[in-house]
Amino acid sequence: MADVRSAHTHPQHREQPPARPEEGGGLPHDRLATAVPRSRAAGREPADARTPELTGGASGEPPARRGFVALDVGTARTRSVSSGGCAIADRPSAVVGRPSGVPGPVRPVRHGVVADPAAYLRLVRLVLLEARWSGAWPPERVLTGVPVAATPDDRRVVSAAVAEVAGCEATLVEGPLAAAVGAGLDVTGPRPCLLLDVGAGLVEAVVIDGGVITDAAVLQLSATTGTGLPLYALDGVVDMTAGLLRRLPGRLRSAGLVVTGGGARQERLLERLRAALRVPVGAASEPEHATIRGLVGLCPQPVPAARTTARGR
Repeated sequence: MADVRSAHTHPQHREQPPARPEEGGGLPHDRLATAVPRSRAAGREPADARTPELTGGASGEPPARRGFVALDVGTARTRSVSSGGCAIADRPSAVVGRPSGVPGPVRPVRHGVVADPAAYLRLVRLVLLEARWSGAWPPERVLTGVPVAATPDDRRVVSAAVAEVAGCEATLVEGPLAAAVGAGLDVTGPRPCLLLDVGAGLVEAVVIDGGVITDAAVLQLSATTGTGLPLYALDGVVDMTAGLLRRLPGRLRSAGLVVTGGGARQERLLERLRAALRVPVGAASEPEHATIRGLVGLCPQPVPAARTTARGR
């Protein structure tokens, strides 16, 4: 069962962390920084995937009510919230068993993107079917996060898995945008926001203007350590974020940088960012849950959510 808690180029690194299985077959938290300007979004596939809705439960009766599910599948952890629940379900991003028969857990997501579609489908099924217990099944829609640089194929895999399991609309929201909403930033306001999301396998620095990610840089990580980002990754994250900041007009930098993701708890990273950027830098409250909080905040607002994810494509 899930743990339930209250609600522009850098070299590629291949260092691998030691595997340490967790209870239930999970694994603990454990390459290139590329600019993703607004024009990068032009070739994206539509985020929505629709399939016929599931009919009632075993009795064949129609569901009494419809709700939503927010889903954040990361490299190390998967978080979910359903409209009938009042807490964040938090589990390792791993499933037990391999088709080849080799023992040990499988991690479907690497560097923030789906590496094993079959295992990803199993993980999504495991997480979403738990939403049945909330009484909000089948859901009317599922909002799930994806990386800024996710390709159309990456997005199709995520959409197809959600649609197959939930039988409803799947809306994809870029993870840093959801994290900004969860951190309490005014993403549709007149002033651009600067956010750094530090995950276990992926770091994304973004500029958000008018509800759209207008510029971004991405750093993929081969590993994190028990104390946070390793030294090489600290240097890469600081350099990447500084490069993004330099592309902003000076008048837009004064609002500072908000850091989300589990890496935001690493004080050494925050200190390095403050020294290099010379702007206010602060971590969001409960930064590891910023993305799932943002998805939950967008779920009851399908029109703003759709507009936020569709603009700039």
